[in-house]
Amino acid sequence: MYIVGGVMKTMTGEDIKDGYIRIADGKIAEIGRRDEGRIHPAANERVLEIADGIIMPGIIEAHCHMGITEEKKGAEGDDCNETVDPITPWLRAVDAIHTMDAAFDDAVRAGITAAMIGPGSSNVVGGQFAFLKTHGRRVDDLIVKAPAAMKVAFGENPKVNYSGQGQSPSTRMAIAGMLRRELYRAKQYQADKEKAAREGETFREDFTLECWLPVLRKEIPLKAHVHRVDDIFTAIRIAREFDLNMTLDHCSEGHLIAEELAAEGFPAIVGPDFASRNKIEVQNMAFKTAGILNRAGVMTAITTDHPVSLIQSLPLCVGMAVKAGLEMEEGYRAMTLYAADICGVADRMGSLEPGKDADLAVFDGNPMEVFTKTLYTIINGEIVYEAGK
Repeated sequence: MYIVGGVMKTMTGEDIKDGYIRIADGKIAEIGRRDEGRIHPAANERVLEIADGIIMPGIIEAHCHMGITEEKKGAEGDDCNETVDPITPWLRAVDAIHTMDAAFDDAVRAGITAAMIGPGSSNVVGGQFAFLKTHGRRVDDLIVKAPAAMKVAFGENPKVNYSGQGQSPSTRMAIAGMLRRELYRAKQYQADKEKAAREGETFREDFTLECWLPVLRKEIPLKAHVHRVDDIFTAIRIAREFDLNMTLDHCSEGHLIAEELAAEGFPAIVGPDFASRNKIEVQNMAFKTAGILNRAGVMTAITTDHPVSLIQSLPLCVGMAVKAGLEMEEGYRAMTLYAADICGVADRMGSLEPGKDADLAVFDGNPMEVFTKTLYTIINGEIVYEAGK
């Protein structure tokens, strides 16, 4: 298949006007200018002619609960939080994501081709996120990376859920202390396992601790639910103490400490700014946060936190961030290349480059504008949405 014409936003360099992309075996095989004369479709090969419009990498949602908190189903479809034990690192999102959730179709229609999906923030440790493509019936076939992150949460949510049950955590001190205790146990487990391997001894694996090894090896990050400045700094303190990678999810007061966060080097996933300020810790939430962090040098993506805000509103959330000060081109990168990098999948997606997955979105204009329509959504080289069909 070829895509020809329009404006191709590669995310890695200058836009290509009136260009072409050749897709083969689910990958981007070639990209260049139409006038280079390298468009030679086979007899039955489809050519998408885009007279006007924007061709770009598929949009990526870097943090959501799509399919794990289902729309239309109430408590029966809510598998987001296991609120009986504050420490549950062994839980796996893939065991609860229902791909028949209407949100998956909404995502595809909005040009969103992949999403990071996982447990909520009721627990100090909620479990393992998975990074998935957004089209298909069987979750196993959609997996790009699983586990992709380990969810941890600071601030009000764990406090509210467990203080009401008469157990810890009921304070921020307890949240941090319980996470440290769990990480200490995990590091001791790692050391014991490595020692047994060196000395040829039998080692009995522990399912509840084995799940921490990818985190301790820096293969996947902590995915830290943080809103307030003090919670952001506590998360950083613990990540430094245990030498871990981490993403700062929500980061609602990040604009107040942008220079400090840039110096620390952890990326941020900002939002959901379409939601109301319904908790004390989000009183300073604002669309300006993404732009301030980006200009300070923090790699920044934007999230809907679906279903807190609807998944299909992601490009509009980015548009609101641009309106509040984020540069337009950085807005495009925030929902493609930066999101892919933060989620650990930039080797496969996030930009238009030969060898990457053929996950693309084609719009009749800027997707950050409310009246823009999706013309095509392509995942793994297959057209999964076509306007009018």
